[in-house]
Amino acid sequence: MKLRTARYLIAILSLAVSVISAHAQSNNLMLGYSGTGISSDLRRVMEIEKIWEKNGLNVKSIYFNSGSILTQAMLGGNIVVSDSGVPEMMTLPVSGAMETRVITVNINRLEHIFVTRKNISKPEDLKGKRIAVSRFGSASDLTTRMVLRSWKLDPEKEVMLLQSGNTPTRMSALLAGHVDGALVSPEGIHKVLASGCCRALADLSELPLDFARFGVTVPAALIRNQREVARRIVLAYVEGIYLFKTKPKLVFSVLEEEGIKDPAIAKDIYNRLSFSMREYPIPETNGIQNALDSLGHPNARNVKPAALMDTSVLEEVRKSGFIDKLYGRAPKNER
Repeated sequence: MKLRTARYLIAILSLAVSVISAHAQSNNLMLGYSGTGISSDLRRVMEIEKIWEKNGLNVKSIYFNSGSILTQAMLGGNIVVSDSGVPEMMTLPVSGAMETRVITVNINRLEHIFVTRKNISKPEDLKGKRIAVSRFGSASDLTTRMVLRSWKLDPEKEVMLLQSGNTPTRMSALLAGHVDGALVSPEGIHKVLASGCCRALADLSELPLDFARFGVTVPAALIRNQREVARRIVLAYVEGIYLFKTKPKLVFSVLEEEGIKDPAIAKDIYNRLSFSMREYPIPETNGIQNALDSLGHPNARNVKPAALMDTSVLEEVRKSGFIDKLYGRAPKNER
């Protein structure tokens, strides 16, 4: 009888340890990101304020030097969260490689500036010129092609697209005259223009276009099998955005870490990004559809935005009153 009781207690103890271990593992997340600034600035704010820990998550962030490599990491199971470009992550479900879902759209517009050398003053001057992108299939590549097509330029035939790297590398290529044009993030535009080599040909944020540019993408299986983890991820980003929008001095310190020390430049960058970040970062059909259209994948026309996004987790957070409590009012989005 004593032996049977001992075995029973050992079995219960083993089960409890397994459950605790599984719970701990489920809260250990590998997050992938690509590029600097914008989403990285938000993530840094969250790290400083220990938002992950507050939500019971142990997150390790891993940098990838292009969005196309980031998607491969998601496909290979090396990461379970991406908070960088939404469009490149869409290539996974659109191509049939992996079922993913966009659960937040933190910025629902294009944010980069199309920068060119001084000798290029209008879009048609780009014919025959060299344009830098991160990697083929990355967000910078997809966005560049979309913008070129909007200017009636064929990205396959009328320009030379060169794989260069993320914004810092593209900036260096522009400064050295190795390329004639490239997308530059808001954090880098002041440095490029101050050199006197280049001009801002077009500020893409001024386009009247909803576009799911930056947000959180996870495997669909995470939402099905670990919904509480997905909810905590969303809670963390919602609070992170709140802190970004309400603690400018904290963001200035992050920008200073990146080498942006001029108060006027830091304020300009902060005002732009704070305006763009959405208090209620719900994925919306128009923004997802426009990002989908930018892919140029043959399957894209057969895919509906609803198949690429999941709004239920964020809607659940909204219904809990969490966002209203943060802001002391109902959240609002500028776009």
